[in-house]
Amino acid sequence: MSKLSELVQEKIRFLNTFIQSPKEIGSITPSTKYLAAAMVKGIDWDKVEHAAELGAGTGAITSCPRQAAGGKVRVMLFEKDPQLRERLLVKYPGFPCYADASQIRNAMSVEGIPYLDVVISGLPFFNFSQPVRDRIMEEIQESLRPGGYFVAFQYSLQMKRQLSRQFDIEAIQFVPYNLPPAFVYLCRKKS
Repeated sequence: MSKLSELVQEKIRFLNTFIQSPKEIGSITPSTKYLAAAMVKGIDWDKVEHAAELGAGTGAITSCPRQAAGGKVRVMLFEKDPQLRERLLVKYPGFPCYADASQIRNAMSVEGIPYLDVVISGLPFFNFSQPVRDRIMEEIQESLRPGGYFVAFQYSLQMKRQLSRQFDIEAIQFVPYNLPPAFVYLCRKKS
């Protein structure tokens, strides 16, 4: 199968998943390479040993943390959709993949990971109820080491207030070359 046909099939699979579960996917197409680059550029990867990606989807961002860190970082993935999760396990066999982003610390315990240096998120927080948002945010905060990074993309600035209460927002970058355009929040865990 050619790279182009794989890409087309991936986009069709993503669209079908969105149609079936729009509140859980949040977009009609996978993230672009521009968004992936923006997600990893503000992090000091020389100091990263452990990372997690929430809402890994098709893996459009997944390879970036390991590439940015020179292959030395351990990455855990979280993806609710079973078909996307199966594809991630095939595409990234060295990355354990879990279904529930509200269970980060349990997954860390299973993997023997004491803390996370970075949590990258593509979760559509806007689509979640406030209690679900709060639970995931608590898991992120508790899993990060002091000064650890939380990087999330969203399609609006709706999460800015909650993120600023829980993290130090270091930057918000607008990424126009994505469908839809996105905002990348670069946050750090408060001391």
